[in-house]
Amino acid sequence: MIVRVQSLPARSYFAEHSHSWNQLVYAISGALTVNADGRSVVISPEQAVWLPAGTKHSVGSLMGAEFRSLWVADDASQGMTSGTTVIHVSPLLRTLIVEAASLRSDDRHYAARVIALILDQLRRATPISAALPWPTHPGLLALCETLYADPANPRHAERWGREIGMSPRTLTRHFEREVGMSLRAWRQRLRLFKAIELLGSDLPITEIALRLGYSSASAFIFMFRSEMRISPLQHRRNLGHAASGATSSRHRSGPQDASHRSR
Repeated sequence: MIVRVQSLPARSYFAEHSHSWNQLVYAISGALTVNADGRSVVISPEQAVWLPAGTKHSVGSLMGAEFRSLWVADDASQGMTSGTTVIHVSPLLRTLIVEAASLRSDDRHYAARVIALILDQLRRATPISAALPWPTHPGLLALCETLYADPANPRHAERWGREIGMSPRTLTRHFEREVGMSLRAWRQRLRLFKAIELLGSDLPITEIALRLGYSSASAFIFMFRSEMRISPLQHRRNLGHAASGATSSRHRSGPQDASHRSR
């Protein structure tokens, strides 16, 4: 397994390509846009995309991300999904990936144990459908990028249609065909997605609510609890626990390497 560590600036993209190894596309912070198998999704640090060897794909970040990519050899991927899949990244798997990126080459036995745990976690990972689907039509792509940067934007379908040269009915039909859900449902998922992203910062809950377009913190908290089954503050505490564990691991292991190989 190889761990690739890279900071992606805003609006940076890797052109379509493929690998002879399987790949887990993941970011410990920020969001990634992944295009593969005719689908385009945006994933948060709670999600990753598994790409089987040979899958043509492109990866980028609209706002910037801390990229942690795992390349897994075929003989180590037995028991894992055989198709392109979005998976849930548990706090344990996230911590293990951060740890693997900081391993030193002089501790092979410990590295082997960490990597074995990562592979076990990948075999146990839960496929999910909670990633944010993304369009490819230029007009719809511009719409989604604008809303991603400003989820509180109040423009409705009729005004969006005028701006990108579509009637509201045509926009609605094209959007549902490309994305698989209505614009209204997509905006709701976007708000949840951005909430998860913003909770990784130190912004107050009220500020996050206003940035997402909610009139009050209580309305935002109700939405978040309904979707995630925990409060925004509890989610932030969970992120803090994972981050503190990752930081202590880096202090034990020394500076991060660009990659780590284990066979």
